[in-house]
Amino acid sequence: MAKKAVASLQKGGGKEFTKVIVTTKSAKTGAYTFKEGMIHNDKVKDVVAEAQKNN
Repeated sequence: MAKKAVASLQKGGGKEFTKVIVTTKSAKTGAYTFKEGMIHNDKVKDVVAEAQKNN
């Protein structure tokens, strides 16, 4: 199934998006949480910079 999902992203406008996974560590428990999102290639640097600023 993963191959189908990846193949469908390669058609049309899917190449313009990147999957971004942001890791954050909880101050209370010390556990890590992950946020996933499909971000347009033009906005990737902004999202990563914002995530680093918040950590």
